[in-house]
Amino acid sequence: MAQALQPYVVTGESIAASLTGAPGDATRGRALVLNRASTCILCHSGPFPEEKFQGDLAPDLGGSGGRWSAGQLRLRLVDASRLNPATIMPSYYRIDGLTRVGAAWRNKPILSAEQIEDIVAYLVTLRQ
Repeated sequence: MAQALQPYVVTGESIAASLTGAPGDATRGRALVLNRASTCILCHSGPFPEEKFQGDLAPDLGGSGGRWSAGQLRLRLVDASRLNPATIMPSYYRIDGLTRVGAAWRNKPILSAEQIEDIVAYLVTLRQ
């Protein structure tokens, strides 16, 4: 059975409203970005001097908050394929229409709504 996702509205290139109705926690968001289970730093690099091995397949996360709004970052995390159908970035908060999904992840999002909001809260702090 599919896990119920919080409803959201995509307007242009963003999801303006929080998935939880509340702001996320930037400290928890940073921990999630650095946690290899969330996979962020497998592809992205950023201002994480304590991490020796960072990805180089995707944009540097440094300055994310200066390049994109919270809503734009939220859409990129929820379902980056809406912006670029050929992206290699996973859809972290989508369960339908996916074809190559490991058994452990079928019918559930990779990240929860709260985790998405925590990561957004952290990424918007990265201004340079």
